[in-house]
Amino acid sequence: MHHTDVEIAIHATEVASEVIRSAFHTPLTRYAKVGDDFATQADLAAEKAILDVLAAACPGDRFLAEESGVSGAVGSDRTWMIDPLCGTRNFAVGTPSVAVNVALRTGSTVTAAAVGAPFADEVLWTDGDGAFARHDGTDERLQPNADNLLVDINLDDPFPWSTPAQLLDAPGFADVFHPRAHSTSLTLVWVASGRRAAYVTGGDLSDSVHFAAAIAVCQAAGCVVTNLAGQPLHTEPHGLIAAADRETHARLVAAIAALR
Repeated sequence: MHHTDVEIAIHATEVASEVIRSAFHTPLTRYAKVGDDFATQADLAAEKAILDVLAAACPGDRFLAEESGVSGAVGSDRTWMIDPLCGTRNFAVGTPSVAVNVALRTGSTVTAAAVGAPFADEVLWTDGDGAFARHDGTDERLQPNADNLLVDINLDDPFPWSTPAQLLDAPGFADVFHPRAHSTSLTLVWVASGRRAAYVTGGDLSDSVHFAAAIAVCQAAGCVVTNLAGQPLHTEPHGLIAAADRETHARLVAAIAALR
């Protein structure tokens, strides 16, 4: 049995990860969403698997899921935030850069979170007291490290005053960092695990099922996590900088400020 909230979250990501692996490189049906966005039957099946786990373990809770929306107990102060397959476009073309995101928000605070990496057979998780990576049932504490100088930039969400691509030419960025671009929250938790120096995105992430779990893991690992101006997250001008250390964070804040 999975008794604690974080063990429930980890189990839910593991179940969904198995669904995703079993559907990889199989014929996919695309279900149209807003604009050119879409889901596949793998998204839907992974989400159902997560919801089945959570509903059985926490029947009195509320659920906010990427594909099916809100369900569960009305008025509960415990809301599970679910992104069953982050990186659907990658998955649909046979690229394994995807993640499963499950976070429990109690009131306004994320109190348990897990980010599954289906093709690495890994779950990065936090219960608010440190952050860890689980492989084969063994947990190892995450250690952020900026020495690699790799910074991922989400090119989908614009900054309020510029496009994310302009950061590549900003003073203090290109001469220091090595930019990368991945369209999945998996890259955000790589900051917590020392595989990236930082992650940058625009957008209002205050109710984001895509980022809630990964942000919580980064914060618990000791990363510096703010909005694009270096101020508290979820405040104007919104967006996100998650950096492995304060020096890296300060450099990125200065580079982004130069775009104004």
